Formats: sequence, structure tokens, C-alpha cells
Amino acid sequence: RAPDRRRVGDLIFLGGWAIESNDPRFGGISAMLVEGDTVTALSDAGSLIRFTLPGRRPPRLTIRPLPEGPGSAKSKFDRDTEAMTVHREHAWIGFEGRNAVWRYQRGDWRSDAASAPPAMEDWPGNSGAEAMVRLDDGTFLVFSEGERRPDGSTEVVLFEGDPALADTPAVKLGYRAPEGYRITDAAPLPDGRLLFLNRRFSIFEGISAKLTVGDPDDPEAGSVLAGTEIAHFDAPLTVDNMEALSVAREGGRTVIWIASDDNFSALQRTLLLKFALAQDERKAPQP
Repeated sequence: RAPDRRRVGDLIFLGGWAIESNDPRFGGISAMLVEGDTVTALSDAGSLIRFTLPGRRPPRLTIRPLPEGPGSAKSKFDRDTEAMTVHREHAWIGFEGRNAVWRYQRGDWRSDAASAPPAMEDWPGNSGAEAMVRLDDGTFLVFSEGERRPDGSTEVVLFEGDPALADTPAVKLGYRAPEGYRITDAAPLPDGRLLFLNRRFSIFEGISAKLTVGDPDDPEAGSVLAGTEIAHFDAPLTVDNMEALSVAREGGRTVIWIASDDNFSALQRTLLLKFALAQDERKAPQP
């Protein structure tokens, strides 16, 4: 409701779209990667969704179920894909209801490794792997959406290597979201810090989201990760069930993409929002 507003905390608004498709499988976006002019997204029904960014030509959209995964492709519980991280030719995907991590070859999206890590086995069915990042040193962090620790933080598992391999050592630590919020995604920044996307839903106040940034700083067993708020999304800003996060470099800027999960509901939308970090703005050419 304030179209002239371009600044959101430490972010500069570059564009926003509400995306629709006549394919009923489109929606439910819970994780994504933006590369070049293409978005590769996962739905929480286990579908792989690829589409061109708005305004890019020719427009393309493909949707298909992941060819392999735990349980039946017809069951949302079995194929509830909520987390993804990508490195080179591989993608790692977290299955929430199954508390499993599968590794896929990005060429044909066939799986070449899979594990149900013991450190994740006790996570409740709707509080499993919600976010996952690979750090520069080859370690992985997998975040539970809601499994609480005694100190009030939510559980994170630090894998010393590939979480899709059964013998990879792992330890537990915590993540402290802003009060009243839960993590929905995370992504590394070019400087090694981590972005955390956090969502809050209130019957009386609706949906809001906070983007925070933190330094992993050699996490170890028992430590608690946390971030400093850099943006708050609430009315009058356009916001929905923000679940997916991707970071890219574009024209000298660090570009942050955020997408929403419409829960396949006619009352919600699939939003795709584009921002630049304000600290890069003066170094980048103006559009």
C-alpha cells in the first residue's frame, strides 16, 4: 500500500511479482535456487518446478515429481520437500516428514545417495528439516522448524560432511529465531555469513516475516546460532507465507530472492520478491 517505498531495513526493493499457472501442481514453493534467468524450486508436495524469471523470454515452465525419494510420490507426507542446498552438480534435499536427506545429480535429478540421520530421527513429523545450507568448508547445517531445546532455541544438526551419507559425523546445536518466529529457510552470503528467513503467523495479526543475518563462526556442539534483523516484512508491505530464499550476484550487487508458499490455497499467493543489500547499492550501476 506504499508503492513509492523502496527501502526495507537494509534491503533495496528491486521488483516483485505474483505468479500463477493453470497447472494445478504449481505452488507450495518451500525452497528455491535462482541461477541466471531460471528459478529451480521445490514444492512441499515433492515436485521440481523450473520457470524463467518474470520478463525473460522465452517464458518456460516445467513441473515434475522428483524421480526418486522416500516412500510414495503420491504421499505428501513421504515427499514433503522443505529444504534444499546446491553445490556444483549436486543438490541436497531435506524431506520433513521422513527426517531424511537425499542427494541428487542436477543433470537428470536422479539420487546417488540418501540417509535418515540418527541425529534427526526424533524430530516431529511437521517440524523436520526446514532449512539446509552447505558452508564453505564442506560442512552442512540442517535446521528443524520447531523441535525445541531446553534453552528455547530450535534444533540444528551440524554434519562434518555430506549429510546424505550414513556414516557422516554429526552434532547438535541450536538456532534462536526472533521472538515468536520460526525459521523457514537459510542461505549463505558471498562473505560467508548466513541469511535466515523467519516467519510468524497470528490469527489476529496475520503473516509477517523477518530476515536476519548471522556469522556461523565455526559452530560446535551445544552452541546457538542467531542473527541480527536486517528487514521486517509486515503491512503495508506485500507479504505472504515466505518460505524460500536464494542469494545471487548481479551487476555488482548481492541480490536476495524471497518466495512464498501458497499452500495450494486460493486465499494465498505465490510471491517472488527481489532485493539488493543496501551496502552494495552505491557500488552497483543503477537499472
